[in-house]
Amino acid sequence: MNPNEILNKYWGFDSFRPMQEDIINSVLKGKDTMALLPTGGGKSICFQVPALMMDGLCIVISPLIALMKDQEENLKDKGITVASIHSGLTYYEVKCILQDAIEGDYEFLYLSPERLETKIFKELLPYLKISLLVVDEAHCISQWGYDFRPSYLKIAQIRDVLPGIPMMALTASATIDVQKDILHKLEMQNATTFKQSFEKPNLSYSVFKVDSKLNKLIEILEAVPGSSIVYCNNRRQTKELAELLLLNKINADYYHAGLNSDDRTLKQDLWIQNKIRVMACTNAFGLGIDKPDVRTVIHFDAPECLESYYQEAGRAGRDGKKAFAVLLYHSSDIETLQSMTEKRYPPLSIIKKIYQELANYLQLPIGVGEMQYFDFDLHEFVKNFHLDSYLVSNTLKILEQEGHFILSENIFLPSRIQFQIDKDSLYSFESSYPDLEPIIKTLLRTYQGIYDNSTSIFEKQISRILRIPIEEIKLQLEKLNRFGIIEYLPQKEKPQIYFLLNRAPAEYLYIDQDLYFKRKKQYQVRLDAMLDYIETLDKCRSRFIANYFGETKATDCGNCDNCLKRKKKSPSNTRFQTILLQIQSLAQNSISVKEILNQFEPSESDDIWAVLKFMESEQMIQIGEDGIVKTERM
Repeated sequence: MNPNEILNKYWGFDSFRPMQEDIINSVLKGKDTMALLPTGGGKSICFQVPALMMDGLCIVISPLIALMKDQEENLKDKGITVASIHSGLTYYEVKCILQDAIEGDYEFLYLSPERLETKIFKELLPYLKISLLVVDEAHCISQWGYDFRPSYLKIAQIRDVLPGIPMMALTASATIDVQKDILHKLEMQNATTFKQSFEKPNLSYSVFKVDSKLNKLIEILEAVPGSSIVYCNNRRQTKELAELLLLNKINADYYHAGLNSDDRTLKQDLWIQNKIRVMACTNAFGLGIDKPDVRTVIHFDAPECLESYYQEAGRAGRDGKKAFAVLLYHSSDIETLQSMTEKRYPPLSIIKKIYQELANYLQLPIGVGEMQYFDFDLHEFVKNFHLDSYLVSNTLKILEQEGHFILSENIFLPSRIQFQIDKDSLYSFESSYPDLEPIIKTLLRTYQGIYDNSTSIFEKQISRILRIPIEEIKLQLEKLNRFGIIEYLPQKEKPQIYFLLNRAPAEYLYIDQDLYFKRKKQYQVRLDAMLDYIETLDKCRSRFIANYFGETKATDCGNCDNCLKRKKKSPSNTRFQTILLQIQSLAQNSISVKEILNQFEPSESDDIWAVLKFMESEQMIQIGEDGIVKTERM
């Protein structure tokens, strides 16, 4: 089959989006390929279509378990064979998946980058028949990017074992420097690069400086019907905001990484089905979701960089219809952003202090911890050690980037089972407890190797097989655990710290200071760009973003707030001065804005407003909440 036939068979589309077919043909020719496609640009199809035409296994390296699981489910729904290997699996399960992959059981294998370094993967890698290597979220490889992950630096080593296998790098947002870093670090010297324009003609960008964000938010949602996302900087605010919107008769809910997976899935599904109109959320929401009819994306709080803002705003209007990306702020937000660099990159002494207190919290001795998981409750840690939560979060991020451990806020570690008795004893137990025989038989038949190994199990799957409520399944498993038949470890959804190295003495904690201070400087550059975007009053916002990502030929969009302001005809200098003098005269007595407008022709209302705005900004007049105009100085 050719690419179009594959596209139609599995995705039901008759034609590709712009640039997709060129990218696919580059991959099919065996070329290294880098593709920069904005959020919603159809990146997955660019490697999934050619991989289905190639003979062998496509390995996809992705940093996000949630994204891996979404793509795995999407491919399975299409009848495509796929598996994923991430930090939630045991050694035995990883080995089984890799052995099945060697036998040719899968067309796609998703991997977290940390898994590339494991002994079992390195041992079995030469036996895999690999046709294509894909690096998703490729900007994570750059230390100068906004989401650097040290594990990505090891990816290129896989090429030494697989010479001649084409590699594909995908990202939605990367500056010119980060693009160069991707090509260099992945050893893609002769790669063909495809860049889709960062301009989105149907998306109108606006920034509003307001006294009440809530009032403006309600005003926007009442003015623009349809599905909406409202991004907030913290979990508590998502819940409070959703409740306030409900009080104002706007159908809303909230979403953040602290919710359990069932709640997150339910909320996400209801929003996708338009049963929830507005989702107030943290940036944990939206990954892997392709909902085309989002009409507004509103940032209740400003993000720290344009990369994040562009990706999140780009979730609006994927259907090509008119949509709005709005950022709300007031003066205190600017002050907060301006102070962020020192909070984001604290002194090294503070980093070492928090590292020591983390070891105390986890009760982790020196020289212990490598390749182990530990439950971690940020709120409890901060409270117990009287620390600032933002400072702790940033320090943990720095220690991640230095390669000491990985912190996952919403890791999913499935339930595990290990049988504890021999087969004869198990048979006797089943005879004595026939009510538990069905679940025992289901476990043995459904999960290969479960009798001899600790194995991940899924209560929902067992529930479907036995047609018993999941609560009853859990009760039966707990009963088997109490009888000593199995060891049952229920699933974990608490935040986890996964130590990559043994715990070090805090005073000797290794931090590459040169790289640390370079990353700090780059962060300041990104932060300054975000502040410039917020505060600019005369530049097209779409063009500003495109220029930031190195697109030099971008043009003014004509749709953003700044472009629309320029479209409004300003009065001539002579007429401007005439109106100004008339308003000065009128304002000597108590007069309302409405009464001033009545003194002029209706066709001049835009001119009057322009003059009023100028006079207010120059403190020549003051317009009160009651609409009364007063002179400040004459």
